[in-house]
Amino acid sequence: MKVIQATDYSVEIGNLEEGSFSKFIKEFENHRIIIMVDENSHDCCLEYLLTSFPELERAEIMLLPVGEENKVMEVCFQVWQAFTEYEFSRKDLVINVGGGVVTDMGGFIASIFKRGMKFINIPTSLLGMVDASIGGKTGIDLGNYKNQLGTFCHPERIYIDTKFLHTLPEEEIFNGYAEMLKHALIRDKELWEKIKTIHSEEELIKEDVIFSSVKIKTDIIELDPKEGGLRKILNFGHTIGHALESYFLDKTPISHGHAVALGMCAEAHISWKQNRISKQEFIEIEKTITESFPMISLDADDVKNVISFMRQDKKNEKGMILCSLLNGIGNCDYNIEINEKETGDALFHLSLLSNKSN
Repeated sequence: MKVIQATDYSVEIGNLEEGSFSKFIKEFENHRIIIMVDENSHDCCLEYLLTSFPELERAEIMLLPVGEENKVMEVCFQVWQAFTEYEFSRKDLVINVGGGVVTDMGGFIASIFKRGMKFINIPTSLLGMVDASIGGKTGIDLGNYKNQLGTFCHPERIYIDTKFLHTLPEEEIFNGYAEMLKHALIRDKELWEKIKTIHSEEELIKEDVIFSSVKIKTDIIELDPKEGGLRKILNFGHTIGHALESYFLDKTPISHGHAVALGMCAEAHISWKQNRISKQEFIEIEKTITESFPMISLDADDVKNVISFMRQDKKNEKGMILCSLLNGIGNCDYNIEINEKETGDALFHLSLLSNKSN
């Protein structure tokens, strides 16, 4: 069992039955427990929890619809109405069981209801384990704009058990790989050297590999809990990545991990053009990403619309599109202004890579 103790929460990585989970939920024997799941985690994970932990037999189950398109206020209102009808109190416990959509939205729902309920996260996807469930960012989308509404609110605990990953298709595992590559690129060159050649699910879901990635994120958040500065480096790949994810939501949706991989490739291109990384480093990054993630083809109108979405990014200031860019592999700078031309060039470069692979 590996434990990371942060100021406001803890992360346990290991067998759920061997850690503190059972003891923790017993603290709520005089209160209500609500388990938040979507259809996927309901079908694949809920039975194990209910049969392994008798304390959960009395829990109320809240079923959320699957998918990023359902991470919206309308669904939250429905859940809050159910919370009210069930007469839940702020002393009750919410357990979010699922991928990033469930932990994002479940945390938001809990943090808002009656000015805040306690909640814990049990991420069941690799992306959720290494990124989405950690950091105290809760959120939902506003239209096609990603995570425009949200709060900073840490879960009490985060429990990471790799047994849940065996229920996932290969594509979902590699969504998490994108965030692991990001953590290495922005903070740990040694980890980058270790994971850049990983191409199998078995290697990606080893506890020590997951621990290394989680530790990078928790260490950064300890230094900058509310994204006043350093924490912004965690957004590497996300300025362009979120814009691509938002733009394609009404077309042929792409997953968050795929979008971040595309965003990292594009933002590494801008880092190179701004002389922040060498051409050799850029080629290495590009090769690593394209070996695991397909590129996409964009025309001039697509590029224009993606840049329009980038203008709504939360990190922007004074009309400037601000980005986190690499300063060599293992280092990253934040609040870097990028312009439309270099962004367009980077997006057209993704198209060029896509055309080469076809």
